[in-house]
Amino acid sequence: MKALKIEHNQGHFLTEENGYETVDKIDKVILLRLVNLALEDEFEIDEYDEDVLRNQAHQIIYKSLSEKLNNLHQKRNQFRDESERLYLEEYEKYKA
Repeated sequence: MKALKIEHNQGHFLTEENGYETVDKIDKVILLRLVNLALEDEFEIDEYDEDVLRNQAHQIIYKSLSEKLNNLHQKRNQFRDESERLYLEEYEKYKA
């Protein structure tokens, strides 16, 4: 399923119930969920298109979200490696 999509000239995000809500209803909990989705291999969103997305507030929110989430998705392996290395020393210390 797409994490972000454009439908009926509005931007939408995927909810926990696998439905969709408009991007103007987004909050910090949903943002964290979208970030976690962007770190997965199956992450997918609709490409930002100003001509299709006519609501100006939705344009601003969707464009910003899509750019940042796509960037994170493209760097997901690097992010995973860095986060694993960050705690590797402590993990090894307490593992035994």
